Amino acid sequence: MSGTCFVGMEVSHNTVDIAVHPGSTFQIVPDDQGIAALVTPVQALQPPLIGLEATGGLEVPLAGALAAVGLPVVVVNPRQVRDCVRATGQSAKIDRLDAQVLAHCAEAIRPPVRPIHDEQTQAMAALVARRRQVIEMLTAEKNRACLGARPIQKRVQAHIAWLE
Repeated sequence: MSGTCFVGMEVSHNTVDIAVHPGSTFQIVPDDQGIAALVTPVQALQPPLIGLEATGGLEVPLAGALAAVGLPVVVVNPRQVRDCVRATGQSAKIDRLDAQVLAHCAEAIRPPVRPIHDEQTQAMAALVARRRQVIEMLTAEKNRACLGARPIQKRVQAHIAWLE
């Protein structure tokens, strides 16, 4: 597999740090233009695997764009990334280093690529998750209404009505 490179991407609100292992590191802005400009060069590398850390949804547009062109993307649990960082003996939380660790772990561990859902399925999953959150809030408020002191019961009941 000489010439084969693995790619790691650390996504944050303002930047995406990209590491090509072995090779270089660079950075883009995670907006539509930055992601679009990244896809073609990454396609040209033909990596056997691209690792991204799950970052509360910030990784979704990037992972979707890469998967849409047939690139093998795996979204990795942050705990697994921390374990990889510890295994390499690093302790600093630097996005550039995290991207390098993601690329190295993609090569060493080769986590399985799972299909990335289309935009409509992702939107439905977000709605289902939000519904679950609101139901949990309603349950908590209803519990507070039964146990709460008189001065706050009126406010709790108003919040329950608003949530419903």
